[in-house]
Amino acid sequence: MAVVRARASDINLMARLLRAEAEGEGILGMLLVGNVGINRIRANCSDFKGLRTIPQMVYQPHAFEAVTHGYFYQAPREKERRLARRTINGERFWPAKYSLWYFRPGGDCPQTWYGQPLVARYKLHCFYEPTAETCQNVYNTF
Repeated sequence: MAVVRARASDINLMARLLRAEAEGEGILGMLLVGNVGINRIRANCSDFKGLRTIPQMVYQPHAFEAVTHGYFYQAPREKERRLARRTINGERFWPAKYSLWYFRPGGDCPQTWYGQPLVARYKLHCFYEPTAETCQNVYNTF
């Protein structure tokens, strides 16, 4: 059962995001991007207050490099749709299980990103999660 409401168009939009942001990171990398997106919708804290839908999350200004810089043009394939459904249905994977941010630095991962602690690196991306004091909702179980 979905942890956020998703129509077919939302699944396609999430699938496009996974492909654009992390196709080179493989299946797990795309799932991690999906986790961050779903966490942003569910968290309702920090920069993500008021996000309720997948389109709001994807098109939030300055949220995703692929959307901002135009890598977001490719149609989703069934592979990405399956991965999008998995994250929408609540499957979570470490290090993005509770993460709200990730980015791809040129070198090592900074220990904090905008004051949020580093969880870990997966391939080229560093993942950051909020503290329970600043964003309890992300730690709630589905």
